[in-house]
Amino acid sequence: MEMPLLVALREDGSVDPALDPALGREDLLFLFRKMLLLRALDDKAVILQRAGRIGFYVPSSGQEAAEIGSGFALKDGDWLFPSYRDQGAALVRGYPLSSIVGQLFGNASDAIKGHQMPNHWCDRSINLVSVSSPVATQLPQAVGAGYAAKLRGDNIAVIAYFGDGGTSTGDFHAAMNFAGVYGTPTVFFCSNNQYAISLPVARQTASGSIATKAAAYGFEGVRVDGNDLLAVYGVTRGALEKARAGGGPTLIEALTYRMGPHSTSDDPTRYRPEEERADWAKRDPVRRFAEHLLRAGVVDGKTAETLAEEAREEVARVVKECEGAPPVSRESLVEDVYAETPWHLAEQRKLLSRGGG
Repeated sequence: MEMPLLVALREDGSVDPALDPALGREDLLFLFRKMLLLRALDDKAVILQRAGRIGFYVPSSGQEAAEIGSGFALKDGDWLFPSYRDQGAALVRGYPLSSIVGQLFGNASDAIKGHQMPNHWCDRSINLVSVSSPVATQLPQAVGAGYAAKLRGDNIAVIAYFGDGGTSTGDFHAAMNFAGVYGTPTVFFCSNNQYAISLPVARQTASGSIATKAAAYGFEGVRVDGNDLLAVYGVTRGALEKARAGGGPTLIEALTYRMGPHSTSDDPTRYRPEEERADWAKRDPVRRFAEHLLRAGVVDGKTAETLAEEAREEVARVVKECEGAPPVSRESLVEDVYAETPWHLAEQRKLLSRGGG
């Protein structure tokens, strides 16, 4: 069963009035800066990993519109359950660039003190739940948080991010089924980037789309152009507003493309043709949004390049600051494990402070 693909940005940079979210100039510039910052971070982080300065990175180039457009629709009090490729949603919610970069280095600049592998961040102050490596485990957790909010009468929504590969897991089924039965205020945001590492989406499901799966669980599914920031924002905003108003869950399928590798441990040239990547590159979400801003008179060509250079400089500055931080203390190994440190960890901390084995 095919579903319509919602598209706001036309090829010439104009906007379909029916899908225009009517954002103001300041919001448009804010979103453009975040897209440029995320792209600059990706470029720099991959270089850092290749140079052996960080151990691992999960790039999101090509998916900036999906992450930033959806994240911008969240409000204070909402909860965000991300996957490891959603640093854009974190950035737009106010998660500092320095926290993302510090976590990549895992030294004293890392608020998590090196307790998580790179690209596995969290921030309690903005309800950003910790990333975990297993695929789609965040989905039932997000539904549980939504159910708790419903029982308490909290006027909030919960968004859960995952990829097309996550739809093949048992956790996806369990989360969707529970959300549908109990009408939880959950927005399932699937970034369908065409590949679950090396497995193409055609081998992932036989259905005409991922969004159509929502019908089996009794709620709405929406399919949107994931490289169109305005369409993503509008669709996600509507789904979140419906959730907060008691209208139940929504499954959003954002059709996009992972331009780079799954992670810095991956070689995508071994499983996908260059012609496919080149075709998707013509729909680059950053360039596409820039063309819209140029047409709308929000920026000119010189301003756009200046903003891109400022993003690169900011990333370089933050990397220099974070990379220069000292290692985390050995004592931190037993910190933040329990609310109150038990006796055996306290003893181990004493041994560490004395230089014991």
